[in-house]
Amino acid sequence: MPAARIHLVRHGEVHNPGGVLYGRLPHFRLSERGHEMAELAAKALKDSGVKIGAIYTSPLLRTQESAAHIETLFGIDAKTDERLIEPQNVFEGRKLSARTIARHPQLAYHLRNPYSPSWGEPYAAVASRIVEAMTELAKKTEGGDLVLMTHQLPIWMTHRHAAGLKLAHNPSKRRCGLSSITTFEVTDDGLVEVGYLDPAAELTRIDKGAV
Repeated sequence: MPAARIHLVRHGEVHNPGGVLYGRLPHFRLSERGHEMAELAAKALKDSGVKIGAIYTSPLLRTQESAAHIETLFGIDAKTDERLIEPQNVFEGRKLSARTIARHPQLAYHLRNPYSPSWGEPYAAVASRIVEAMTELAKKTEGGDLVLMTHQLPIWMTHRHAAGLKLAHNPSKRRCGLSSITTFEVTDDGLVEVGYLDPAAELTRIDKGAV
């Protein structure tokens, strides 16, 4: 039977000494603490007693390194799906602050519409590709749950979509900790969120690099 449950897992802490928005930049890897977080997420899945049928990950390094901890514990090789990637953002590689805008006033134009948002991939597009990936990959997964290793905004967009909430939101209010696990069930009526775990909460600091 196809997977009835899908676990959206966020990657662990990224080595980001410059405190920039790393977005889709390719070479941002996990910090030491990030590997600890990813291991805690893998153990939380193992301890919950779930059987995993497949693991898919975003193409970015930080998600692939995080997924490796789940691969090791469950003995399953992860596959890559481009739809799980972090949304594009015009501020990648910069610190987003009043000082940055003062130095580069042309960037202020990209802040004109926070509801879309005007600085990157539209929220509706993010939700659409993630839900599409979840639905399609769940149908292909046999013999257990589906694990998707992805990023904060895609997970939060799925949460809001499944709850029937407006996608526009205050980014500071997201409930999606590093290495957290947000679980959905596939029903006849669509995706239903059924659980949230934050196994690395005690290790989490402020994440300055999330879009």
